[in-house]
Amino acid sequence: MEWTNKMAQCDEPRSRSPNDVNLGPTANPHARPTDFDFLSVIGKGTFGKVLLAKLKSDNKFYAVKVLQKKVILKKKEQKNIMAERNVLLKSLKHPFLVGLHYSFQTPEKLYFVLDYVNGGELFFHLQRERCFLEPRARFYAAEVASAIGYLHSLNIIYRDLKPENILLDSEGHVVLTDFGLCKEGMEPEFTTSTFCGTPEYLAPEVLRKQPYDRMVDWWCLGAVLYEMLFGLPPFYSRDVAEMYDGILHKPLHLPGGKTMAACDVLQGLLQKDQHHRLGAIADFLEVKYHVFFSPINWDDLYHKRITPPYNPKVKGPADMQHIDPEFTTETVPGSVGRTPEPSSCLGTSSSSAFKGFSYVPSDENFL
Repeated sequence: MEWTNKMAQCDEPRSRSPNDVNLGPTANPHARPTDFDFLSVIGKGTFGKVLLAKLKSDNKFYAVKVLQKKVILKKKEQKNIMAERNVLLKSLKHPFLVGLHYSFQTPEKLYFVLDYVNGGELFFHLQRERCFLEPRARFYAAEVASAIGYLHSLNIIYRDLKPENILLDSEGHVVLTDFGLCKEGMEPEFTTSTFCGTPEYLAPEVLRKQPYDRMVDWWCLGAVLYEMLFGLPPFYSRDVAEMYDGILHKPLHLPGGKTMAACDVLQGLLQKDQHHRLGAIADFLEVKYHVFFSPINWDDLYHKRITPPYNPKVKGPADMQHIDPEFTTETVPGSVGRTPEPSSCLGTSSSSAFKGFSYVPSDENFL
């Protein structure tokens, strides 16, 4: 089973000056890196790393996403960081979205303190098992669809749905993470035109650089469901140009052995014309009531009353057996646990760029 390095990209128009971005009200000025013991690298991305950390005051474990300000400023990504933070604040209200406990900053870095979800990436499990049986794939697809439907209800499109961004919790439920490519303010009739996403999962309208709407998320759901059932994304090729040609022009190939309902939902979600795609008329409700999902009791699903088809059997809150060794064997940078002296600050532009990043909800007592 082969994949390319599935890195997301986003050519979002950037702000001209770092001074015109405000990340909201500052409510947690006292948190600092020295509050934590940083134990292991558990993920990484363009702007920094995700680390398993233990809060010294109560010995609870968290995933702490640490981002380098200088890299964000160099790439002019301040607005995307603001969008990610805003979505994280809203995600606390849905069972299948990762929760933000609080955030803080130093002169050099931004810190998101998140739920530690240690059942492993869906990508990790797919690599080991190659593909899933329909009931298991349906369960994961339903929980993901519920999360995407919730984001759409807030006029947010996700834009980067892929197995690497879908985690399993300790019981085997889905947790959607990484909101760095989310787009806010997307009313049902609104479109955007940013070339944005991960190559294997790009919708045709994004590739054509046409205006697109929330239908891109249902294409991505179709691509992930296809990968769960058949082992590779639809139209997959190691030659990216050939893969893009397939996404744009080739008919969907459905190998045998799947039910008519599974084939029908894939054809609906992977419809090249976004106006005829499943979800184009009634968004999540259309997906929810497709015959493929008829075995799902959606109320039970939302309240986690359905036993997941796979139990990761984690041994405790710090268990890392399902985290890819590519990450865990990496040395934890010493700098993430230190608060630099003011002299090492990046300058006033950095302070202005990330004004108000720090956040703590009123019902949390971490300090």
